[in-house]
Amino acid sequence: MTDAEPYLPLPDDADKGTAGRFGRYFEDFEVGDLYHHWPGKTITESDDHLFCLITMNHHPLHLDLNYAEHATQFGKNVVVGNLVYSVVLGMSVPDVSGKAIANLEIENLRHAKPTFHGDTIYAQTEVLEKTPSRSKDDRGVVKVRTVGINQRGEEVCEFVRKVLVPKRTPG
Repeated sequence: MTDAEPYLPLPDDADKGTAGRFGRYFEDFEVGDLYHHWPGKTITESDDHLFCLITMNHHPLHLDLNYAEHATQFGKNVVVGNLVYSVVLGMSVPDVSGKAIANLEIENLRHAKPTFHGDTIYAQTEVLEKTPSRSKDDRGVVKVRTVGINQRGEEVCEFVRKVLVPKRTPG
C-alpha cells in the first residue's frame, strides 16, 4: 500500500453477518475466518483528553501540545495507547464477544505505531482456535487475533484474546 492509497474498508468489505445479530455462538466461529469491523472511529483530541483524564493518565505527551511539539520525537500529541486498544476491542464486540459468557484472557497486546488526533482506526479479527469446554457442554473457548489499522493502512494495535461463548445447542 502506498501513501497515495488510503486504507478504506468500504461497507461492502465489512462483515455482512452482523446484521440483526450481536455476537456469535460457538458453532458460528470457524478457524481462519476474518471479520472486518465497521464502521471506523476517528479519534479526536477531545476523545483522547477525556480518556486520559478519566483514567488518571496525565502524561504531557497526550495532554500538552507545547510539550509534545518541543520535547518529543513526534512533534505532536500521541493518543494514549489504552484508548486505541479500547476502541479496537469495542469495534470487535458485535462480531466476537457480543454473546460472551466471559472474556478470559488478553495476551500479546502490542502497539506497533502511534495514533495521532484525527487518525481513523479500523479493525479486523481472525479466528485462531476454538475449543469446546471440557467441563460444561454448553460453551466453548474461542481464541482470536484483533488488529487495529489506521487510515494509512498501518497496523497500530494488535492483541490476542480468549472468549468463552455459549453453544447454540449443548452437547
